[in-house]
Amino acid sequence: MVRGKTELKRIENATSRQVSFSKRRRGLLKKAFELSVLCDAEITLIVFSPTGKLYEFSSTSSSNKTIQRYMNNAKNLGQYKKSSETSLQHVKEDGVAAMSKRVEVLEQSKRKLLGEGLDSCSIDDLHQIQEQLVISLRNIRERKSLLCKQQIDRLREKEKILEEENAELKKRLAVSEPQRLYTDVETRLFIGQPETRPPAGDHNK
Repeated sequence: MVRGKTELKRIENATSRQVSFSKRRRGLLKKAFELSVLCDAEITLIVFSPTGKLYEFSSTSSSNKTIQRYMNNAKNLGQYKKSSETSLQHVKEDGVAAMSKRVEVLEQSKRKLLGEGLDSCSIDDLHQIQEQLVISLRNIRERKSLLCKQQIDRLREKEKILEEENAELKKRLAVSEPQRLYTDVETRLFIGQPETRPPAGDHNK
């Protein structure tokens, strides 16, 4: 028979609570013993009952020995954590300082390229700034020429497409309209019997 899952909450009935405590305490002590034997683990288990009675298990000769070992490790862990936090704070502060210094250098370089703050510059510094400006101007011109060429190519391609569409439109228009033949027809009025009608071309005689 499958047992249902027990809801984890405080057992209100005192008798049922005491019975459950006794059963689960024995199981817990048994598991602690098995873990110490199978895995060679140092274990100390301390349990106080609802009435205040002490139950304990220790895989060593004394629970105090294991507790002292825990206290020493907890103390060392606290010191290590504090040291790590301090080191991390120093790393953050050093990183912020380095980043601020870099930003300051970049701002100074930017002002010099704009022709500002040149009083402290030497001849060599000014010559280097001038070379940077020449290189920057050449790069700007090359980029501008490339963009202009690309724009011209796009316009030419668009012009070609429009010409092809125009030619196709003219072709369709020529096919859709019937060809018209224009001829001169001579017309003249003649009163009289047909047999007396002069031949064509003799009316001017």
